[in-house]
Amino acid sequence: MLCVVGGLLGIGVGVLFMLILHFAVTFLHAALSMMWIVLAIVVSCAIGLLFGIYPAWKAANLDPIEALRYE
Repeated sequence: MLCVVGGLLGIGVGVLFMLILHFAVTFLHAALSMMWIVLAIVVSCAIGLLFGIYPAWKAANLDPIEALRYE
């Protein structure tokens, strides 16, 4: 959920920057494609899942006695 919110905030900042650029520099035609928005959300979710599920999976496979031995 955190990565989805971060991805949406990033897209919002990108859209805001694109609008400012579009109106400030008239000869530069800034546009935003829906494909890039979807790709940004998918990559953000994939990174969140990869870096969230993998450590949890490794920790779940540890023996509790072995994991707490060094503390």
